[in-house]
Amino acid sequence: MSDPEDRAQARLEPIFAPRSVAVVGTTRIPGTVPFDIFQNILKDNFQGTIYPVSPKERSIAGVKAYKYVLDIPDPVDLAVIVFPSSVVNLAMEQCGKKGIKGAIIISAGFREVGPAGVRREEEIKRIAASYGISFIGPNCLGVINTDPSVHLNASFARRMPKEGNIGFMSQSGALCTAVLDYAHAKNIGFSKFISFGNKADVSDIDLMMYLKDDPATKVILVYLEELTDGTRFVRAARRIIRETGKPVLVLKSGRTREGASAAASHTGSLAASDEVVDAALHQAGVIRCQTVEELFNNAIALAYQPLPKGRRVAIVTNAGGPGVLTTDAAIQEKLELARFSESTRETFRKSLPVTANIMNPVDVIGDARADRYRVALGSALDDDNVDGALVILTPQSMTDIDLIAEEVCNVANRSPKPTYTSFMGETDVASGIDILQRRNIPHYILPESMCRAFARANDFLRERDRPEIPPVHFQDVHPAVAQKILSAAAAAGRAYLTQSDAMAVLGAYGLPVLPGRLASSPEDAAVAATQIGFPVAMKVESDDIVHKFDIKGVLLDIVSPEQAKEAYRTIVANAHAAQPRANIRGVFVQQMAGRGEEVILGLKRDEAFGPVLMFGLGGIFVEIFRDVSFRLAPVPADMVRDMMHEVRSYGMLTGARGRTPRDTGALEVCLQRLSQLAVECPQISELDINPLIVRNEGEGCSVADARIHV
Repeated sequence: MSDPEDRAQARLEPIFAPRSVAVVGTTRIPGTVPFDIFQNILKDNFQGTIYPVSPKERSIAGVKAYKYVLDIPDPVDLAVIVFPSSVVNLAMEQCGKKGIKGAIIISAGFREVGPAGVRREEEIKRIAASYGISFIGPNCLGVINTDPSVHLNASFARRMPKEGNIGFMSQSGALCTAVLDYAHAKNIGFSKFISFGNKADVSDIDLMMYLKDDPATKVILVYLEELTDGTRFVRAARRIIRETGKPVLVLKSGRTREGASAAASHTGSLAASDEVVDAALHQAGVIRCQTVEELFNNAIALAYQPLPKGRRVAIVTNAGGPGVLTTDAAIQEKLELARFSESTRETFRKSLPVTANIMNPVDVIGDARADRYRVALGSALDDDNVDGALVILTPQSMTDIDLIAEEVCNVANRSPKPTYTSFMGETDVASGIDILQRRNIPHYILPESMCRAFARANDFLRERDRPEIPPVHFQDVHPAVAQKILSAAAAAGRAYLTQSDAMAVLGAYGLPVLPGRLASSPEDAAVAATQIGFPVAMKVESDDIVHKFDIKGVLLDIVSPEQAKEAYRTIVANAHAAQPRANIRGVFVQQMAGRGEEVILGLKRDEAFGPVLMFGLGGIFVEIFRDVSFRLAPVPADMVRDMMHEVRSYGMLTGARGRTPRDTGALEVCLQRLSQLAVECPQISELDINPLIVRNEGEGCSVADARIHV
């Protein structure tokens, strides 16, 4: 990991734990951003010294004001700059001369407004670099540190959140205000709360690495609108998870497929940016969330309770219907209903009414009071066959909701296993929910959300503790051969390799290509087919034709020289009819691959993440079914296997429904070889092997067709 990432703690200390703060550009007008920020720092009990800087005022809220930063007589650690964007550069220059090492630039009017703003942003970056100032922003809400020894609210948020162990960081300031309100309603506390805006200097990765080493932070939440350096982000997230065990949760906006239609291959079309983000975050062990609610549903589970060591859950309920709903949701999330030991069931028999269900879900009956919940929950958590408990309550006329909530908290907080709750309803259960939330017992409005959070927590534990298995590195490859072909294509200005060159590149990396060559006439095709051996496949070769099947540019099972000549004429005629301006190089004649299952292997070079591998069901309908999975290259050996298993149609390869099992071992090797090729041949922007024919178990695979875009 690079030095800047390792230095995050020292670089950002003046911002998060300053002994003194100057609010540069504040005013005396309530309801304005400059005044509200100054007032927040003042009223929220900042433990250091605060200096208002205002050219026109003698004092702000009873505190002596200074005309310029340089007029402050004492050292200053942090400057919160709220001047208009046109003069922020002057303020930064003064901060530099004053020796200030940290800044938060609240002001908008930079990169987000166009070229003039870009120039202003570059200027403040230049000034900051020259003076060694680390700054967050511009165009941000600010920073909050709830640590009692600091207690800094350098933001224009409406309130200071309570202290907690969740670190939240967001590119969007507007989302921050909504999140603070949401968290306040649910009694969720934060260690650090950060709006980083344009990330002109301090990046999302810098902030993640700071939170990695922050003892007050147990869980890291990130909202992103863009991922400019995906490879570094993934590497940092993986490092945080591996070194500290802290979960990283990401909510990223922008899930559309716009732009994919312009891609040059099946892989390019299928690997829309969001699928790549999904794969990359999953590969790093990051939990990706779709909504703010899901983000915090997962966060409170991870922050408040022990991680579930397995997926065996005990469900405790006072109503049969919700118990069944929870059971369905648990099974949907691949959780298991725990099988209680005989001693646990005996405890239930002695302590619960005869009408109670003592299996799982444990139904303590509608008139249950706190004592039944105590017995049912405590005994279930003590059972070695249980990994965690899900507690449901529906408000009956005799239900003492608050006492039950207190008892659930008491039992849960004594156990090394997690307890999640769902007190169903709204008004009647509100006080009980408040008790649960104040005592850090995760609460969910819906049982489905509760089960999903439990599953994600266990998923995280398994990914965190998964052994690091390096990618396979093959020695029997010939990179120089591939590089020579790719360099020649680039020198000639060709966007695509010929079929023969594509096969040669794949062959150089040990992928199972079939014999074949390019024919330039009907007679040449007949000779080539005879030399290769019948039957053969014949395919049009043109830089201008992406999908050969669509224009009837492929003919299979050619079994004689005369048929080869006729096939050549037909293929060329079809190509000219479909695309009159296409440059037809000839027809590629290739040995038939034989029978087997068709899959697709692909490669796309993503702007943010680098080389991305794709695997899925192959053939001409690949873009219709979209049954594919992705990983960043180089792909660790065990993740190649995961990649294969993720595809819904994988059962077609393993003998499902009486089908003949295919050679998945050979397929796995093909993916590993393609992973190495992806890393060592950066000239390739997109690549399709479609189809790769996977033959019967022990018989290997064959590359039937390939396309490489450089």
